[in-house]
Amino acid sequence: MTSRPILLRGIALVGPLLLVACGGSGGGGVGSTPTPPSAQIPDPITTPAPTPTPAPTPAPTPTPTATNYDTAEYRATVGAVSMNALSAYSRGATGSGIGIGIVDSGIDLQSDEFGSRISSASADFAGNTSVDDEDGHGTAVAFTAAGRRNGGGSHGVAFDATVIALRADRPGSCATEVAGDDTTGCKFGSDAIARGVDAARTAGARVINLSLGGTSMPAQLQNAIGRATAAGIVVVISAGNDGTDNPDSFAAVATNMAVSRGQVIVAGSVGSTDILSSFSDRAGASAAYYLTAVGERVRAPDENNTPYLWSGTSFAAPQISGAVALLAQAFPNLSGAQIVELLFRTARDAGATGVDAVYGNGVLDLTRAFQPVGTISVAGTTAAISMQSNATLSAPMGDARTAGLGAVILDGFDRAFAIDLAGTIARTGPVPTLAGALRLSGRQVAAQVGGTSVSLTLAPRRIGDTGLLTAEPTRLTMQDATAARAIAGTVTQRLGTTLSFGFAFSQGAGTLVAQLAGQRQPAFLVADPQRLGFDGAAQTAGAMRQRFGAFGVTAAIEQGVVRRSVDLSLRPEPRFDRLSLTLDRRLGAVDLQLAAERLAERDTLLGASFDAGLGAARATSWFGTVAARLDAGAGWTLGGSLRQGWTRGTLRAGLAGDGLIRTAAYAVDLGRDGVFGGDSFGLRLSQPLRVSRGGLDIALPTLWDYDTRSVATYTTQRLNLAPQGRELDMEARYALLLGPGTVQTNLYWRRDPGNIADLPDDYGLALRYALGF
Repeated sequence: MTSRPILLRGIALVGPLLLVACGGSGGGGVGSTPTPPSAQIPDPITTPAPTPTPAPTPAPTPTPTATNYDTAEYRATVGAVSMNALSAYSRGATGSGIGIGIVDSGIDLQSDEFGSRISSASADFAGNTSVDDEDGHGTAVAFTAAGRRNGGGSHGVAFDATVIALRADRPGSCATEVAGDDTTGCKFGSDAIARGVDAARTAGARVINLSLGGTSMPAQLQNAIGRATAAGIVVVISAGNDGTDNPDSFAAVATNMAVSRGQVIVAGSVGSTDILSSFSDRAGASAAYYLTAVGERVRAPDENNTPYLWSGTSFAAPQISGAVALLAQAFPNLSGAQIVELLFRTARDAGATGVDAVYGNGVLDLTRAFQPVGTISVAGTTAAISMQSNATLSAPMGDARTAGLGAVILDGFDRAFAIDLAGTIARTGPVPTLAGALRLSGRQVAAQVGGTSVSLTLAPRRIGDTGLLTAEPTRLTMQDATAARAIAGTVTQRLGTTLSFGFAFSQGAGTLVAQLAGQRQPAFLVADPQRLGFDGAAQTAGAMRQRFGAFGVTAAIEQGVVRRSVDLSLRPEPRFDRLSLTLDRRLGAVDLQLAAERLAERDTLLGASFDAGLGAARATSWFGTVAARLDAGAGWTLGGSLRQGWTRGTLRAGLAGDGLIRTAAYAVDLGRDGVFGGDSFGLRLSQPLRVSRGGLDIALPTLWDYDTRSVATYTTQRLNLAPQGRELDMEARYALLLGPGTVQTNLYWRRDPGNIADLPDDYGLALRYALGF
């Protein structure tokens, strides 16, 4: 391969002509001399041999598959690698159907690098006999933007794009180039360039590349650029190769919003390591409109199909033009201004943080440009969605898995992306039942006067506590009461011989129901089938029991909150309401219970939290419970319960969907008082609430129509909520009167904790000593 650096010094206005010195260093410019003046050679460009030798033609290789763009040919394409064009190729963006206007010295019509992709609108506007390139610069620039991908050498950024070659060099001027003489070489008339810009616009180009430069831009050309930007076309102009603090005045049109409309990009050059090229003009006053791309040692053929290594901002510009074509194909809804904004917002930061006077917006990078940018929503809704987490399942759902929830999302530019929402669903860990039972340090007190019973749990008051109930129960001195706060408690009252009621705070209605019915509940810490099944906390509860002969009927109500495992948003915790109706009767030595319960969750589904991006599910659940306890005599008791649930989940934000979920829980226990005298022993096996089958059927957008800007297809998909794991809890308890208090011991073992099969078994021991006062 031969190294052919192209460094251009300037464009001078002579009458109606713009004169480009082919070997100079001004704007992007054109040139054909193999070796520029040594003073203008930037490292690491090497001097070519006196007679350029064409690189050998590679043997034909099979066309790579559509999914394998990361080839040796791609790796040799330094500009594509720098911008990570694989991000675009993997989405099927190759520039197909997108026109790139190249206003330059023409194009090699005999080259196989473009084939049928040279637009029929290609033309000469300077009086030449053909658009066929006589200098090589135009061909090299066109190849950099859109050279074919054939498995050999290198390829252009948008290798399937259509090239609209618009020749504007003055006839015969390129042939006058003399090495070291900046006054010779290709000359471009402003009228020819302007007509070329207009022709690109009428031919339907989405981007126009001007690898040209000079000391000024005449009004005629500015007007043509203004007409192009008014049509939504992006214009990319080389910054210049003087190594100065500001781009050529030719590129200053980018700062004139009346003309540019935010759609003109000034292209600076960097090497493969993101260091600004020594020859490249810096961003300066054009920093807000300046973007860099690789402009060093860019492999491209000349007008004779001989590959060279070219350097100059002339070759940074078509890298950016190719990137514009990729975005335009992938996201046909984008306006020219939006494409420019995307490229600026997603550029790699270089130099000083943010937009700076050297690198401007930074280095072209398609990694982020081909990912969602800005606020993301599910297509067809206004509900914001996260790319990381949109739901957290609860313990009853455990390790439930869904094969996929394919959906279309839109970013802040209304670009459509595919996402698997199943990958954004987190799973909560097991509810820390033992830690929760033991985390409160305090004192339990109780008193009964006539038909009134009071039970309180008290904890030391902390400095700063306000608005908390303070109690002075029986056997507490005034000093004790002042230093304590009630954190849980129940109050029950008998009204006559058949009616009683009670209320509680920080305790569930189940405690009240058992207390009103005079039922005895074994003191298990972990294996408790009366729990909600998810991490919820009762705040207030009330119950009323009416006895009808041998039967008792208890109605209860409870309000509480669902605890979030992790939440940094300071949002209020989701609330729930729980209603129950319990029928109880004692038959000899057997206590029987039959209960119906309604659980209404305002913002959760069995404790699971769904954000708006997944419909913000809420739920209403019905539970039926059968329980029995046998007093077998000699201190022995045997108990058991079975709980079945039916939950109807509905979506209330943006998406349509619902589902029926079946749940179940059970427990059996055996206990004895007085094993060795003043002691008590118990053993229980239970399954906490678990989803046995069911899920949510969600209508998700799966096809987006860019023409109508609407969802073309919705597909109903099942979000499975039934886990593979099945938690089983085994717990043994032992209590012994010792001195003035009681030693209480609980030993437990949990298989598949939280209904997650992959978790190791959980086991623990609690040892407490309680003193009576």
